[in-house]
Amino acid sequence: MIETNDLSKQFNGDFWAVDGVNLCVEPGKILALLGQNGAGKTTTVRMLNALLKPTRGWARVAGYDVTKKPQAIRANVGVLTEQHGLYMRMTGEEYLEFFGKVYGLDPQARKRRSDYLLQYFGIAEAAQRRCGEYSKGMKQKLALARALIHDPSVLLLDEPTSAMDPESSRLVRDEIARLQSSQRTIIICTHNLAEAEALADSIAIIYRGKILLNGTLDELKRIVLGPVEYEAKFAHDFDTGELNLPQGVTLASRSADSIRFQVEAPQAVNPLLVKALASRNAPLVSFQEVPRRLEQVYLKTMAEAQGVSYAA
Repeated sequence: MIETNDLSKQFNGDFWAVDGVNLCVEPGKILALLGQNGAGKTTTVRMLNALLKPTRGWARVAGYDVTKKPQAIRANVGVLTEQHGLYMRMTGEEYLEFFGKVYGLDPQARKRRSDYLLQYFGIAEAAQRRCGEYSKGMKQKLALARALIHDPSVLLLDEPTSAMDPESSRLVRDEIARLQSSQRTIIICTHNLAEAEALADSIAIIYRGKILLNGTLDELKRIVLGPVEYEAKFAHDFDTGELNLPQGVTLASRSADSIRFQVEAPQAVNPLLVKALASRNAPLVSFQEVPRRLEQVYLKTMAEAQGVSYAA
């Protein structure tokens, strides 16, 4: 649904805001685009929405080339910018009516679509109130409704929960998850790593206009952090002596009452490993995967890109 090849944008003669970005997002999937301020996230989104013309490379969105078919792109893409741009003196209903006209919907379609979205996002009771009276969460939900007024197949969301309180952020995240279930393809630009981890099917990390990593979270964990680790904990201190480890298991660390292992193929090897540990006549209390978060992947990747040491 979204495909780019060597997508690049140059400004001011020699500054490449985006340099050789390759992305592929399948229908109904969410891609989280992560990076520092100025890394190129927003510029990438603007090219995908045909607001900026690429200097080099190409992009297709919903089957249309962003350079050759800009009107078709905008008809099939909904955009939520970091600054939602609500017209505060309009009511919620008037606001959606206005953008329905912008997208060329006939009066019946505008009314039907507006009523549906207000109900869908749980703000129908506030439809006659001015946008300036809405809470942050309600404003963001109305902005999402605006992005969906023309029923696009692709959504580009730039910092969808920026500067929101935790409750409002949760509401918006829930709505994004619901939107994905309707088979919409979504790109989220965000600094919120927990949000990206919860929502995204795949993650791309961009730095100085270049994609450093792109893949599922499990793939990125393995690439950046190495094989998955499991920890065995015991009821009391004891000497395990020499362990006969199955093939594909490496001893990572040990303390008096716990041992950590790196495991290449957990599904095949872990039953053998647990059996080996239990046969030591030791009271095994737990055996579980050591949690590894997107934050670790992101911080280590950025540290390496900047040539500084990373402390986990």
